[in-house]
Amino acid sequence: MKTLILDGYVDEPAVFGVPPYISPYVRYLAGALVLAGLEVDYITIDRMRKEQLWEIVNEYDYLFVVAGITVPGRYKGGTPLTLGELQRILNLARRPLKVVGGPIVRGYSLRGGTVAKLSEIPADYLVTGDLEAFALSYFRGEPDPTAKSDYEIIDMVAPHGAVILKKHPNFPHIICEIELSRGCERETFCTFCTEPILHGRLTSRKVRSVLEEIESLYRAGCKAFRFGRTANILAYGSDMNAGKPSPEIIEELYSGTRTVAPSLEVLHTDNANPVYLVRHEKACRKIVETIVRYNTPGDVFSFGVESFDETVLKRNNIQGSPEEFLRAVFIVNEIGGKRVEGVPKLLPGVNLIFGLPGETEQTLEKDYFYLKKILDDGYLLRRINIRKLLVYPGTPVYEYFKTRKHKIKSHLHEKWKRKIREEIDHEMLKRVFPVGTILRKVIPEYVEGKFTFGRQLGSYPILVGIPGVHSNVMDVVVVSHGERSVTAIPYPPFLNSMSLEELTAIPGIGQALARKIILNRPFRNWSELEKIVPPETMRVLKKIGISLQQV
Repeated sequence: MKTLILDGYVDEPAVFGVPPYISPYVRYLAGALVLAGLEVDYITIDRMRKEQLWEIVNEYDYLFVVAGITVPGRYKGGTPLTLGELQRILNLARRPLKVVGGPIVRGYSLRGGTVAKLSEIPADYLVTGDLEAFALSYFRGEPDPTAKSDYEIIDMVAPHGAVILKKHPNFPHIICEIELSRGCERETFCTFCTEPILHGRLTSRKVRSVLEEIESLYRAGCKAFRFGRTANILAYGSDMNAGKPSPEIIEELYSGTRTVAPSLEVLHTDNANPVYLVRHEKACRKIVETIVRYNTPGDVFSFGVESFDETVLKRNNIQGSPEEFLRAVFIVNEIGGKRVEGVPKLLPGVNLIFGLPGETEQTLEKDYFYLKKILDDGYLLRRINIRKLLVYPGTPVYEYFKTRKHKIKSHLHEKWKRKIREEIDHEMLKRVFPVGTILRKVIPEYVEGKFTFGRQLGSYPILVGIPGVHSNVMDVVVVSHGERSVTAIPYPPFLNSMSLEELTAIPGIGQALARKIILNRPFRNWSELEKIVPPETMRVLKKIGISLQQV
């Protein structure tokens, strides 16, 4: 029996599946289908769109669709499945049994600042539980769309899910999102968060099972991993340690990952609770030190700050205070700020939500004030993620807005978002990726004008603009900064062979000087170059690490 998994991508607070990421949900489903004895095929919605493969579904006996977003963002690597596309595909699917799962079955919207709507989905089964649990129940002859997976089921199916990796259009340039835990360790839950309504209280997976899955994915060709399927990596294993942080379990996890995947290229994480870090500082410092010892450069802790306004924090049941958030930023900078080829090993990122109940213009002023304080105090943030609230069914904030209109003051949000981007992001970017920083294995994504734009694999990789048209993965060195991107040239850079576009990308070298350099090449020593290049520009060239000739 032939089965097709359509990956429409998922985005939840603690799981991401938009390319180059591949979510655990589709891999678990694939593993369950393999164990059920089925022939499994896999396609992404982007490939279906690009190649107009809408009718391909009728070549299969079973169609499983995985999709849904509860924290919308701006997606660069792919575009999530829309409700209209889903309905079109299901209406075209005459032959296969149609099964749909993921957050899309509980509510749909692709934009923040909206209320997710329940919509009609013409499928044979709408799975509100876990797709892999449903698949196992279905092929036992007892289909249960509400069936949930425990870690016994996940540990059984996960290693078999590696069969779909090579079918991903980005392979081998993919990141496998790895699950460590489900649910949240907080005593009470934030009013807007979908993690507790989808997954409940914290339950951690055994390290041995995580490593078995990583080993299977590594053997299948994946070399980039992110511990993203966890609401707070600092609390991983705490439910097995009387509710306290467990540095020993984190050590076992990270050292074990390096053992089973010895030539991995990316080992990153995602979510960390800043308040948990501060309130368990001694143990969490050990955890952060472990992560920094084993991870790869460019790693990020996503801090769910959400707001620096204490009134908004209290009203939305968000733990913590601005002072605790700042303390967490300091700790991660102190431990994770060490650099490899200019790139910090681990930095904090701050997530903010606009449109929460209780917000006023003073809220937005406070957000700006504290972000500016972080900058002025000399600490680094890898990213500042600002999104508008998506009101999702089942959350307390959804019930709140049942009796009042959900209204976002867009003009105020745009004003303060622009202020943050212009006055904080740009300067922060210059400090995180200073001129001369080497970025390894940048993957070209698209060409615009005379520049190729690409990114590395990893958590929130920076967009890199490279002069010229390039199609191969390449190392680059940073030469200048935009608002949320950097300009770089191929590394190592050799002045005697650089193109006109590469030369003019360097600050201080305009068109005229670039042509003069080209006309006077080759330069045999720095003294010859100093005759035509100003001293300030010479300092920039040396900071970038430019050599005169290729050796």
